[in-house]
Amino acid sequence: MKKAIALSFALLMTAGVLAGCNTIDGAGQDVERGGEAVQDAAN
Repeated sequence: MKKAIALSFALLMTAGVLAGCNTIDGAGQDVERGGEAVQDAAN
């Protein structure tokens, strides 16, 4: 029973980390686009 709980917890944590990576990647792209806009405005 403890193994099943531990496995379930590990799977949920893995799913959370993978979902978080996508969110952070999207935020990074937004920041990059913002920086490019600032560079374009400066030129």
